[in-house]
Amino acid sequence: MIDTREIVLKLKQKRQEMNLSLNDIVDMTNGMVSKSTVQRVFAEDSENTSFRYNDTIRPLVKAMLDVEDFEDSDEMDTKALKSLLKLKIQRIEELEKQNEHLQTSLDKERIRGFEKFESERKLLHDRISFLTSQIEIKDKRMDEMKQQYNKKDEQYTELVNRLLNCHACSKGV
Repeated sequence: MIDTREIVLKLKQKRQEMNLSLNDIVDMTNGMVSKSTVQRVFAEDSENTSFRYNDTIRPLVKAMLDVEDFEDSDEMDTKALKSLLKLKIQRIEELEKQNEHLQTSLDKERIRGFEKFESERKLLHDRISFLTSQIEIKDKRMDEMKQQYNKKDEQYTELVNRLLNCHACSKGV
């Protein structure tokens, strides 16, 4: 027995693509499938329902899936499966195109991300360079101030020594 789940899903997809009413489908089968059966096949979640292949699914496949020269034989199963295979190949090609598009978008996004990263890295590098130069300027200024301090310290020491020497001289020592 043939698993009709995938076939029913393909029939539903084809109905949507062709924008067919239930009456259109009944007409396409030349009345081989009743409207109530067509309603059951195209009902929500009907792919999980078991249908008789020869009486129900086969005429719908013949009418809707463009299987040429359908005969009432075992070859019908092969043709139905070939039709499903054709639909799957089309779907794979669509997915491959989508994948290529997504890959291209991903590559562009990676490039944008890398460019943004490089821009931010350069800004941070420039900021670090600026701050480093500021530190160097402050260090130089501190060295100059330390030298001035040391110079003043030496001057105070000299003055104190002179004062002590003069004070010692004035006492007659």
